[in-house]
Amino acid sequence: MNSPTGVAESYWMHSTGRTSYPRLDDDIEVDVAVIGGGVAGICSAWEIARTGRSVTVLEADRIVSGTTGYTTAKVSAQHTLVYDTLESSFDAETARLYARSQQDAVEHLVHTATELGIDCELERAPAFTYVTAEEEAGRIRAEVDAAAKAGLPASLVTETGLPFPVAAAIRVADQVQFHPRRYLLGLAEDLIRRGDRIFERTRVLGLDEGDPCRLSTEHGHTVRARDVVIATHYPVFDRALLFTRLQPRRELAVAGPLSPDADPAGMYITPEQNTRSVRTAPYGDGRRLLIVTGEHLRPGTVSTVDRFDRLAAWARDHFPVDSVDYHWGAQDNTTSDDLPYIGRFHPGARHVYVSTGFGGWGMSHGIMGGRLLAAELAGDPLPWARIYDPRRLHPVVEAGSLLKSGLEVGRHLIGDRLAPGSFVDSADDLAPGSGAVMRRSGRRSAVYRDSAGRLHAVSAVCTHLGCLVAFNDAETSWDCPCHGSRFAIDGAVLEGPATTPLRPIETDEE
Repeated sequence: MNSPTGVAESYWMHSTGRTSYPRLDDDIEVDVAVIGGGVAGICSAWEIARTGRSVTVLEADRIVSGTTGYTTAKVSAQHTLVYDTLESSFDAETARLYARSQQDAVEHLVHTATELGIDCELERAPAFTYVTAEEEAGRIRAEVDAAAKAGLPASLVTETGLPFPVAAAIRVADQVQFHPRRYLLGLAEDLIRRGDRIFERTRVLGLDEGDPCRLSTEHGHTVRARDVVIATHYPVFDRALLFTRLQPRRELAVAGPLSPDADPAGMYITPEQNTRSVRTAPYGDGRRLLIVTGEHLRPGTVSTVDRFDRLAAWARDHFPVDSVDYHWGAQDNTTSDDLPYIGRFHPGARHVYVSTGFGGWGMSHGIMGGRLLAAELAGDPLPWARIYDPRRLHPVVEAGSLLKSGLEVGRHLIGDRLAPGSFVDSADDLAPGSGAVMRRSGRRSAVYRDSAGRLHAVSAVCTHLGCLVAFNDAETSWDCPCHGSRFAIDGAVLEGPATTPLRPIETDEE
């Protein structure tokens, strides 16, 4: 099996320098503590700081280097076929509020980048959702009607800038594509200029919802804060039981240089072929970088090498790209009713807020969520706050999704332990660069053989809720199929909700 071509890194990470904010080394007190340094955390911190409160960001790794550093970086109010779904599942008013909140995020990004003078390669472009199958055109027509009713300047088209015919597409003008790290690192720098603080390599392990709230970190320090925002992508605290209503989804991306005359001049997405999302970005010397995203999957369930190969083949078949310069994966969570959770963490929460469940549209939701939470803390909630309230319950809308997710988790939690094909008998069966779960001395071990032939073993039991991890062959990680936690070969946490690493196990070689 061949590895994906190109650099195993996102273009956004590769084209920007590393951050070096300090680790928290003392107990501190602050008005608002924001846990997580991605788009949701940085935007929330920046917006809250503008209201006059002191803010501290606590990031377990480096800011803007998790899912946010591996996004497609579209900021659009057109989210595939969302408006017809919202209108049919809820009502026209919910769809209208959603459209207002998303378009507000688009314009707020443009205004803020201009105000702060952030060079983030911001470009206005139309957003399209298209289908190529004639029998699917009715879905596009329904989406155009629902989006227009919700207040978006949506139109039905059959001609696009794509180099292949489409049966129908919805077009929404004046949306935005940008370089997400340059923008968010610019916000972070402005936050520091205001006198607020960012701490990296500071993992939060405990939360006491008192008055003030108290956060405990892995190095033994305490942060006291009147209010806390949990913006860790997947909430690292389970007291709200949001893990039962969030479904993890991993999506892959490939990128390669494209001649400017082949630029499709827009942002495109189709639900067909397990999703195909297309945009371009400036790439130096007058060239463009074609970015193709898709092949979404549940973490820890299929070979990602195969999926990367499919995506690269699709890009080459449809666009004149000679090489794939980058490939990467990103992870997001979809809620059981397809609306993000942004607001008070749970029914009893007085000072703890959450921002999660962006369903693949993290840039617009993250920007919108920062504004929503800042307004909430200031006592002046925005008109659309109620549709994103995490305390909401929509039993009829959520029933099917909750049942499917519950069955999926149960299948992995129990079935993966019983399936005869789940384990490798011996480490001798592992080729260099491969990994597998095996029974060793009565324990379920996740064993990896590196390119030099050395074995690395950790417990195969996810430290979140006890599912068995699986090997991710393209990204060389251990992924949990239940709630999406990801771990490095040495067991270190790469992606939550897990906060504790996989326990190391001695190998026979050792």
